[in-house]
Amino acid sequence: MTYDRLVCANCASPVNEGRCPVCRANRERLQQENFFAGMNPMALIALLTVLIAAVALLAHQTA
Repeated sequence: MTYDRLVCANCASPVNEGRCPVCRANRERLQQENFFAGMNPMALIALLTVLIAAVALLAHQTA
């Protein structure tokens, strides 16, 4: 899940804005925890598409 869609239970604002200490702490934790957490879902789909195309090209060249 991307943290730009999370809402803080402490201050009821988006976590990515970091309005309160709880938001800032959770934003830092999510950024450090997972590289893909901050990525846009469309960027993840594009990355997956490129990887699949690269594997298909490699399989085609070796066959």
